[in-house]
Amino acid sequence: MARQLIMVIAESAESLEQQLKTCRTASQKERLQMLWWLKTGQITQHKTLAERLGRHGSTVTRWLQKYRQGGLSELLVVKSAPGKSPHLSPEALAGLQQRLQQPPGFKSYGEIVEWLNQTYQLNLTYPTVYHWVHYRLKAKLKVPRPQSAKQEPNAVRRFKKTLPQPC
Repeated sequence: MARQLIMVIAESAESLEQQLKTCRTASQKERLQMLWWLKTGQITQHKTLAERLGRHGSTVTRWLQKYRQGGLSELLVVKSAPGKSPHLSPEALAGLQQRLQQPPGFKSYGEIVEWLNQTYQLNLTYPTVYHWVHYRLKAKLKVPRPQSAKQEPNAVRRFKKTLPQPC
């Protein structure tokens, strides 16, 4: 003989039906549907409830246990993974942004890697630093064009003065 399901549901059938109409996720809808069936008396056996939901009996038992322990809010909670923490801490990111805006800037991404290691003790790889600086911060390394060490400082000014103006 199938197990009788004795469950006390605090919410009214009307409020469950209203929540069922307004819920957004399929998992919440399934669980509210289960409570509504139990509240209206349409289902009285555990096995029948599991079959109608298309779930294993242990899943239904776990859902009912959650409802008994924490009520409707505990049953409908949607858990999400915490995700991986970013490589750069907020203070290191702020420091890097500030340093990138200063006039001398960095000559290479390798120099940024070294600077982060010395300043914030972060051992980041070159591709990681490139991704953060180039794609996330949208910054470009400000490196002047190379000039010859033998070039006279006044030669550039003289060249610009003697350059013929376009018509």
